[in-house]
Amino acid sequence: MIRKSRALVAGTAALALTLSAAACGGSDDSDSNNSSSAKPEFNAALTKVFNPSDKKGGTIRMANSGDWDTLDPGETYYGYSWNFLRLYGRGLLMFKPTPGAEGNTLTPDLAEGMGVPSDGGKTWTYKIRQGIKYEDGSPVTAKDVKYAVLRSIDKETFPNGPAYFEGFLNLPEGYKGPYKSKGVNTDSAITTPDDNTIVFHLKAAFGGFDYVAALPQTVPVPEAKDTGAKYKEHVVSTGPYKFETNNLGKDFKLVRNDQWDPATDPNRKALPDAYEVQLNVNADDIDNRLLSGDLDVDVVGTGVQPAALGRVVGDPTLKAQTDNPALARLWYTSINPTVAPLDKIDCRKAIEYAADRTGYQTAYGGPLAGGDIATSVLPPMIPGYQKVDLYSAGADNTGDVAKAKEALTACGQPNGFETNISYRAERPKEKAAAESLQQALARVGIKLTLKPFPQGDYFSQYAGNPPYVKNNKLGLVVNGWGADWNDGFGFLSQIVDSRVIRETGGSSNTSVRIPEVDQMLDAAVAETDNAKREAMWTQIDKRVMEEAVIFPGIVAKSLIIRPKTLSNVFVSEAYNMYDYLSLGVA
Repeated sequence: MIRKSRALVAGTAALALTLSAAACGGSDDSDSNNSSSAKPEFNAALTKVFNPSDKKGGTIRMANSGDWDTLDPGETYYGYSWNFLRLYGRGLLMFKPTPGAEGNTLTPDLAEGMGVPSDGGKTWTYKIRQGIKYEDGSPVTAKDVKYAVLRSIDKETFPNGPAYFEGFLNLPEGYKGPYKSKGVNTDSAITTPDDNTIVFHLKAAFGGFDYVAALPQTVPVPEAKDTGAKYKEHVVSTGPYKFETNNLGKDFKLVRNDQWDPATDPNRKALPDAYEVQLNVNADDIDNRLLSGDLDVDVVGTGVQPAALGRVVGDPTLKAQTDNPALARLWYTSINPTVAPLDKIDCRKAIEYAADRTGYQTAYGGPLAGGDIATSVLPPMIPGYQKVDLYSAGADNTGDVAKAKEALTACGQPNGFETNISYRAERPKEKAAAESLQQALARVGIKLTLKPFPQGDYFSQYAGNPPYVKNNKLGLVVNGWGADWNDGFGFLSQIVDSRVIRETGGSSNTSVRIPEVDQMLDAAVAETDNAKREAMWTQIDKRVMEEAVIFPGIVAKSLIIRPKTLSNVFVSEAYNMYDYLSLGVA
């Protein structure tokens, strides 16, 4: 879920999307919530609760190596932010806060139950629990959920957020959200027959709409308290915690929300008294503080940085304080065809051949902390995956220099060329990946200049902004993507569909502009036979790789440092990091 998004395929047919357990495994033990001892050991919190406790009180200390993308539930699109947001916001549905494979399944949250489809899957109805209040004591209504969803559609105000709703809802033509289309009747898309009922009306049937209803965009927003782009400064809480302070770019603190009623909420224990989050903290300092116990959680959840990796892996005592989940996530580099000479396919192929796959893997931490070398876009844990490997990389996976030089000659650049490569400045692993490509491509005369940009605006202003990419010659963009849910559609649609590319910025797809792939996605979504649909994901994967617009990098694993001072610690298979909703202070 390292996510940025745009509108989806407009035409969909009835389709049952199913989640699969992530490759880090699962547990169906009846006592999975209390079976673990507090003895530190490697992977102790991978599928079971480490240090279980119902003790309340204390403060959890977190840090982020960059800035938050946004605290606004209508726009946020980072996996760690979705994980954290459940502390102060309640969407219609959520992933179960439980260890093992069950954590990858949906459960009701703001809603009383799962969605009820009708009209062949074109209409979805949700009943909202009664008695839920905002932090100011006012009641939450279905109209607040409708307003929250509609405001998120305004991609000029909220450029980074998911765009599933505008892709699927039967909105009035030209509708741009409640700010710019004020007063427009939107009952064709969403109706609220009463204060506790919300009904979504889709353009076409979609059997997997419950996954869309689980997005943070269904966290209610009271229209009277909405301040547009400034709402992130104070989100009005519906969860067990509310914002006491919020110093943008520096830190914020959550404290207990006395209007939260646990009788309305079967999912949250709300054990700590507070959460303190520091922003823009050096990533290596975060690791050192986690190991010393001066900090509890690296909230980004991507794992140990290269500087601390050798020390952690080489010391049995330190390694026992870690967990090593596998993820439905790809760490990759976009190869932008809008930047000359990468508008020529053979110049792009030269990069595919010259890249040192082993070096890229090492940059992210090697096989243990980084992940497995990828040869295409689709991760192996996605149903329908079949291996695709179109570009030789040699027996040691360090690249095929001869093939790269042949491709350069074919594209009219026999001596190589120059371009830029971007990465998120706060992420040492991304810098190391960019440096690996810089060194590998230099062997064939391709000169890369490194361009770091801030994490918080990386997609909205820089790497996901097509005019900026072209004007500043960002030929390569270090990137990452995690599945919104674990099937081919949930993984591929937002990074290979050209229709998600926005000229105003915030694009999750920066390089795949293949009309045939768009058509293949439409066909796959419309296919109701599971086996046939799953086979189509591999066809799409191969077609993308044929155009050499993505260097796939690695299928991610992370080595995350288990909090020394916390209870109820376990890896969420929905987020592939510790479940922030369940933590307590030991």
